[in-house]
Amino acid sequence: MLRLLAIGSILLGMGLCPTFASASPSDPDPWFGEDKMLHFGVSAALASGGYAAASLIWEEPEERLLAGAGLALGLGAAKEVADLAGYGDPSWRDMTWNVAGTGVGLVLAWAVDRLLVRESAASSSVTAGSLAFRF
Repeated sequence: MLRLLAIGSILLGMGLCPTFASASPSDPDPWFGEDKMLHFGVSAALASGGYAAASLIWEEPEERLLAGAGLALGLGAAKEVADLAGYGDPSWRDMTWNVAGTGVGLVLAWAVDRLLVRESAASSSVTAGSLAFRF
């Protein structure tokens, strides 16, 4: 299930990457440029992938959400710092799309976890007295 979530997130990110709007000469950093969709898609994939990977370590969804957000926002911020150091064009608009993509990726990962994984785990457990056995 976790692999399915990671693959779906990557496909979602790739689907959002085609040119949505091109830059006009008057605005070299448009809000809906191709690079913004890349920031959104990669951040969504990183956040949901981070959530999925964290599920191997932590049981609580809050911890998984923090791990996914930390991964996506940390790498997004690192990219903007590298751009600021002269390796690209730094942009607050890029960081805004990183935050939006991270939020969407986390919501999708949490929803899949809540609806598919947790419900199937709950239906496959047997309780005997105070002990619970999961299959």
